[in-house]
Amino acid sequence: MSPLALTGLIFGVMLLLMAIRTPIAISMFIAGCIGYVLQSGLAPLESFLNTQAFARFASYDLSVIPLFILMGHFATQGGISKALFEFASAVMSRFRGGLAMAAVMACAAFGAICGSSVATAATITSVALPEMKRHGYSGRLATGTLAAGGTLGILIPPSVPLVIYAILAEQNIAKLFAAAMIPGLIAMVGYMIAIAIYVRVVPGHAPEREEATRMTLNALSGVIPIALIFGLVFGGIYGGLFTPTEGAAVGAASTFIAALLKREMTWQKFKHCFYATAEGSAMIFMIFIGADVMNAALALTQVPGQLAAVVGSWGLSPVMVVAAILLFYVVLGAVMDELSMILLTIPIFFPMVMSLDFGMSREYTAIWFGIMVLMTVGFGLLAPPVGLNVYVVNGMAKGVPIWESYLGVMPFLVSDTIRTIVLLLFPPISLWLVKYIG
Repeated sequence: MSPLALTGLIFGVMLLLMAIRTPIAISMFIAGCIGYVLQSGLAPLESFLNTQAFARFASYDLSVIPLFILMGHFATQGGISKALFEFASAVMSRFRGGLAMAAVMACAAFGAICGSSVATAATITSVALPEMKRHGYSGRLATGTLAAGGTLGILIPPSVPLVIYAILAEQNIAKLFAAAMIPGLIAMVGYMIAIAIYVRVVPGHAPEREEATRMTLNALSGVIPIALIFGLVFGGIYGGLFTPTEGAAVGAASTFIAALLKREMTWQKFKHCFYATAEGSAMIFMIFIGADVMNAALALTQVPGQLAAVVGSWGLSPVMVVAAILLFYVVLGAVMDELSMILLTIPIFFPMVMSLDFGMSREYTAIWFGIMVLMTVGFGLLAPPVGLNVYVVNGMAKGVPIWESYLGVMPFLVSDTIRTIVLLLFPPISLWLVKYIG
């Protein structure tokens, strides 16, 4: 069997297993094992599996993932999300579509201590959706806004996918977080502009006049813990007081204290935080193993290297090559989640991108490419036919057809497209804060 045919077989087996609802980690693991055995035999595969798990999980940097996940669960169970939405509602209630804009702001603020897109979408939806319905927002706009806002959970640091990229590409996590700050804020502002345009161009999806919301002391005090935690974690990291991993531990402990002070953290919620963190971390680490086996099988075919050579022979500009990779991520997002995409493709695409000349240092090129990948996998969380965030939010919005939710995210996908093109053509936007980090 030719290397190209074998590569097609590996991906075909993976997609077939996914189609019959096999977990994606198992699908990649089985497909990778089949490809590995067909090329090298069973004994080499057994030897590889015997050492790979320890080699992968012995990395100290990986401990940042469960810590950031735990931080997000403490924030969710501690009732912090409700105060965030109340504060954002009071700030934005004077604008038409203000409640939808407030939901986006709340998602951005919650994402600053969460790191998960799905968790951000589900948490803010549970608070914001009933209020949006009560004020007369259509199911289309409400669910579309909350699904799109949820992507800010990974666009604004801390971001679990960005941590995984940093580990795979061997880049500085703190610098990647800094690079994601401005694009994440641009995403938030872009979503709010999309809402402002949509409610005027397409009438009937938001009330003509918003009901003014008073700023309460409770709402204001609820935002203070978020600001303090964010300042403590990232101020400590960039101030050289502790590493990103230590910062994640400090953030988790601080969020737990904030939850205790709000008096909403019960013993049952406390246990749930750890159980949910264990489940989420185990899922991510299983995907690590599956992707490692599949990438090893693909490496044996030597197709990734041949692909890089073929792309290089086309004579395309470096920006066009990255644009083609990003389009591939958009297509791949129709069948895979963001973590699986990053784990499966970065070992293939990263060396290809690093071989190109963008007029920047290798470190800046790697950081910029990581931000571009992050922006594009966020697109995949919204785009049909899958759009994981859309499914999560729609499942919580009883009586709203799924096609209405997909229509609701279309204005935000336009905003995503514009933002991605701008960041692709102007890398300094992503790299502006990085140059201030030693």
